[in-house]
Amino acid sequence: MRAGEIALVLGLVLLLLTAKALLNPQTDLPAALSGFRLWLAQGFGVGRSPRAPGTFGSVVGVGWFALLASTGTQLGLTVGTLAGLALSVWLCGEAERTLRRRDPGSVVLDEISAMPICFFAWAAIVFRRTGSWPGTEYFLRHWPLVVAVFAAFRFFDIVKPWPVRQSQALPGGWGVTIDDVLAAVYVNLVVLLVQAGYTLLT
Repeated sequence: MRAGEIALVLGLVLLLLTAKALLNPQTDLPAALSGFRLWLAQGFGVGRSPRAPGTFGSVVGVGWFALLASTGTQLGLTVGTLAGLALSVWLCGEAERTLRRRDPGSVVLDEISAMPICFFAWAAIVFRRTGSWPGTEYFLRHWPLVVAVFAAFRFFDIVKPWPVRQSQALPGGWGVTIDDVLAAVYVNLVVLLVQAGYTLLT
């Protein structure tokens, strides 16, 4: 079973479980919907981890990237990433209102949705060299570099160099999400610099 088929099955199971809960006559529908949105914003509950929720959320983000990369196309990766970011802006803003806190630590959908961006420059380099867009199998074969990209993202997300920290002042879910997007942009710059240095040395 391919990654896309697994995701479809999991999505259908999640949809059925959610529908069953929401259709229960004893369910407080507004509260149930709010709780479900919060659960999604918390990375399917991963963000409720008492330690390093952002790191665990980023691990889920690598899985999200792997799912998008399984399409083997630039279009699939780009459209999926944009959809994830749009969902993050909405749900992270909703989570702030539910928890009545600014950028709560348990909200990790922003890390999940931004993680695929970290691999755009790398994928583009591979495409330029080979003429084909790399799929999940390619990145699995180069897993040490995937770990390096992951570590770089966590570094920039924690250190928050300009303008990552400043972007957090944006309202609602925008402030929660855009700083992770900018951290991912920094990762791409590092990848391009490493590639340029490697090209010069060889």
